[in-house]
This record gives sequence, structure tokens and C-alpha cells, in this order.
Amino acid sequence: MSAVEHAPGRQPVEVAVGVLIDREGRFLLTSRPDGKVYAGYWEFPGGKLEAGETVEQALRRELHEELGITIGAAHPWKIEMFDYPHALVRLHFCKVYDWSGEFEMRERQSMAWQALPVSVQPVLPGTVPVLRWFAEERGFDGPTHAA
Repeated sequence: MSAVEHAPGRQPVEVAVGVLIDREGRFLLTSRPDGKVYAGYWEFPGGKLEAGETVEQALRRELHEELGITIGAAHPWKIEMFDYPHALVRLHFCKVYDWSGEFEMRERQSMAWQALPVSVQPVLPGTVPVLRWFAEERGFDGPTHAA
């Protein structure tokens, strides 16, 4: 698995990812539900763009479907290509500071508000770069997660 190199000829899957940040600066991680690839791994919530959707539209739909919340503005942050054995994905990370509604784990996943270093494990490989970006932004020096 690599964040940079990927097999030629594979079409990337476009994925909108929500980096929800609360008033204390913590960020939300959710576990991948049973039956999905990497079940039990922790990640930032989101999902695939459907035909004709923008990143923000997909993020609104996915977070409502998965978590039962309605988000305010999605602030585009970073884009990272990640090559998993099952799919090449282009992850569109957006910071979200405002949402409404009660969190409902509609896919029977778990959720956890985290700070660095994160206490949940295992962390999905595509999530690790985001933890490093947070460390850089916040001046955090040390491991971001358990290996």
C-alpha cells in the first residue's frame, strides 16, 4: 500500500472524507463496519462520490447516511491518492467545524473523539497521513498512533 505510487491503468475512486473538528480541537474517527474491507479499522468518515456529485455534496450525503448529522460548510483541505490492494482511491479531505443533529451510528460502526496520539487502533493506512498533517499543524512531536 502506497500513498504515492500506484499501478498504471487503474482508475481512481473519488472519495469525500470529513475531518470533523469539535470546539476542543478533537477530531472524529469512526470504525469501518463489519462486512466492509478493513472492517474494524479506524478512519475519518465519508464515502464515494456518486455520478455528478461534488465533493461537498457527497460528503453531506455520506455523513447524513452514516452518522445521521447535517454538516455546515465543508472546507477543502488536502487531496491524497492511496493505493490499496482492492482499490486506488483519491481522498478529498475536508475540515468540518459545524454540524447539527444527534450522532447515530447507522452502519453499526463505532465513533471516538480523538486527539494526538490517537488511542483507537488499528488505524486505516489512508488515515495516517492526516494524523501527520495534524501533528505538523499543531506542533505535536511524537508518534501519532500505535503501530
